[in-house]
Amino acid sequence: MTQLSDQAVARLQSCMQEPDLAGTRYALVRYLARGGMGSVWLAEDTMLQRRVALKVLDLVPPTDDFARRLLQEARILAGLEHPGIVPIHDVGTLPDGRAFYCMKYVEGKTLTHHVTGTGLADKLRLLERIAEPVSFAHARGVIHRDLKPENIMIGAFGEVLVMDWGLAKIAAGVPPPAENNTDAPMVTAPGVSGQGKVLGTHGYMSPEQARGAAAVDHRSDIFSMGAILWYLMTGSPPGNPPGADTSVPRPLGAVSQKAMAPDPDERYQSAAEMIADVARYLEGSPVRAYSESPFERAIRIYKRHSTAIILVAVYLLMRLLFLLLARR
Repeated sequence: MTQLSDQAVARLQSCMQEPDLAGTRYALVRYLARGGMGSVWLAEDTMLQRRVALKVLDLVPPTDDFARRLLQEARILAGLEHPGIVPIHDVGTLPDGRAFYCMKYVEGKTLTHHVTGTGLADKLRLLERIAEPVSFAHARGVIHRDLKPENIMIGAFGEVLVMDWGLAKIAAGVPPPAENNTDAPMVTAPGVSGQGKVLGTHGYMSPEQARGAAAVDHRSDIFSMGAILWYLMTGSPPGNPPGADTSVPRPLGAVSQKAMAPDPDERYQSAAEMIADVARYLEGSPVRAYSESPFERAIRIYKRHSTAIILVAVYLLMRLLFLLLARR
């Protein structure tokens, strides 16, 4: 018997799960990827004549908890109108009984593929832009709970979008949308993201998420941001050996470690607070998470003001030479 490759199995699964779009405004184009609760398909909106992405639930009864969760994800996204969050266009049920929602089709690369060969400063600027929609969501009481490089898309024109809000949770004290129950028990498994399968991704989820703690708040996303920073510096998630010839600047290492502190109270208390430290590093200012030595401070000041220091040193040297020659 010939064993099928993983790619062949994935193709067969996608064919079996191909959505029935008969009678809808959408025409199927091709399979794109798997999401947490189903599959994502490229489709043509025949009314507006544009390409869109459809997230379609797996073949389960439409009254199943999964359908409610998919609708909840769509409602959360609909309430987060931000350039860094993919907008929702439509939601409903297909003729085959599966729940779906329609969103903007993003052409680009995941953060994992985009940063290959990119300098550290550019990577840090990307992290600053990732923090913007995350901060926006937190301000509206939404916690992502699955931030990782694979869920960050860089569009064809440089736009940065935070994707896959399937594990998003409404923070305590925030009035939830109808039928919200995002705290139902879920089984954790490393490297997988999906309702009923995992509550985060190994290496990027906080210790309280891994324990299945009910009191998970926005600081769990801060942990994930710290893990993403570590990935950007080393090419590997936390806990894995860093890539070859990788050196982590001590101030940035301290930023990452503070964000990933086991105790949420010891982390940065907001994405903006963490990114402010990253911005200080980029501009050559002292990072609050790191206590530098006098020698490190001197080196940092020299790097920040090297041109001015060299010009002053040259001027003083020329003055000294002038005085010496004037005495002869």
